[in-house]
Amino acid sequence: MSIAFHETTPERIAQLHAIRDRLKGDAAVTQRQRLLVALQALGSLTTFEAMRHLDIFDPRPRKLELVADGVPIVMVWRLSETESGDRHRVGLYVMDRSAPRPVKE
Repeated sequence: MSIAFHETTPERIAQLHAIRDRLKGDAAVTQRQRLLVALQALGSLTTFEAMRHLDIFDPRPRKLELVADGVPIVMVWRLSETESGDRHRVGLYVMDRSAPRPVKE
């Protein structure tokens, strides 16, 4: 099975930096907010993009916390190229807009 390649364009980086700059801070709640806003704006986000461009050191727990809150996020594998030119398998988080949102009481 082959894994699709994901490239982060300069325009996408600018969008991610704008989100990061608007939602400053290192608290978990702020990191979750940046992750959610980026997913809502862009539809998808790699773990690499979250680390490098949203300043979320480890996006995995933030994603799990959002899922626990009822946000429908699925993960698929993608290849992403780092600054050194090496390709790595990274998670691509995608908003599952077809999933029903649970009602919180």
